[in-house]
Amino acid sequence: AGSFWSWREAMYELVGTLDPERFRALCLQAFREMRSAGITTVGEFHYLHHAADVADYGLDEVLLEAAAEAGIRLALLQAYYRWGAPGRPLEGPQRRFRSDSVAGFLAQLDRLAERLDPRLQSLGIAAHSLRAAAPDEVAELWAESERRDLPFHMHVEEQVREIAECAAAYGKRPMELLLDRLPLSKRFTAVHCTHTDRRDLERFAAAGATACLCPTTEASLGDGVPDLPALLAAGGRVCLGTDSNARISMLEEARWLELSQRLARERRGIARDAAGRVATTLLHAATRHGARALGVAAGELRPGAWADVVAIDLAHPELEGWTEDTLLESIFLGAGDRVIAATCVGGRWLAAGTG
Repeated sequence: AGSFWSWREAMYELVGTLDPERFRALCLQAFREMRSAGITTVGEFHYLHHAADVADYGLDEVLLEAAAEAGIRLALLQAYYRWGAPGRPLEGPQRRFRSDSVAGFLAQLDRLAERLDPRLQSLGIAAHSLRAAAPDEVAELWAESERRDLPFHMHVEEQVREIAECAAAYGKRPMELLLDRLPLSKRFTAVHCTHTDRRDLERFAAAGATACLCPTTEASLGDGVPDLPALLAAGGRVCLGTDSNARISMLEEARWLELSQRLARERRGIARDAAGRVATTLLHAATRHGARALGVAAGELRPGAWADVVAIDLAHPELEGWTEDTLLESIFLGAGDRVIAATCVGGRWLAAGTG
């Protein structure tokens, strides 16, 4: 709890000081680091909207500009954030996150749609959480995502406190409430699912939805370890996120995904596929399942998909001794970002460490 609150307080302190110029510089730094770490598409769960304590959405276009300059593909997950907790108004720096109504939020979504670079940028709808959006608001946003054919993301059961507040306000746990209220589908991605009940995970997987896990952030905040084996056993899909960006490395996120499961009580790590490869699950989480969750035609080499590719230096010392049978394991379980030579986004190559 102490680490979480110190991180939260530091975040709000930073939020209160950011102007558009500083915000742009931080976004550009993060996006460039992502390219160097082999990330070709970022799903930006964006809720720092306003340049000051005025609902101007002045930082949304700044984010688009920074992503374009970095040359990274951006799925802008425009996040609705109205409440500080169920029935409690936003306070202090949180007010820079706010949308005062679903109608106003959707009007801003329309404005952003006109400013996108269709070669590199797309939109999605996010409800921050059931702490920040009431169930009726979430239902309205979900219906709008279906009408517009946009991906929908939401933080779900990251913290014990979130679950307690939701149960006290609405009589159900967050995931249970969502499953009962919404016709979930492959368009829905739940971020974290750290404390989600096994039975709810099974219902969630049956709906075709995706869980986005952010292992380094979940570990940094001490939130806990999600029941990934239950999700996978039910046929669920998982993708990877960075969340707080305190450390930007998809290889590290993938490795933590496996190692944290091994540390969890009564779990033995990710189930192996038919070829006995844990790394296949990690590869799909970092590529095709992430692209699917963002509604982006990428993550695999096929006709009609974007030419988004990561080049690996197979001669790097960290991969010494690899074979065709062990390459995936060598990359995901034994190598760091230094093996990433370059990334290609939409046909444009950029060497790691440049840009």
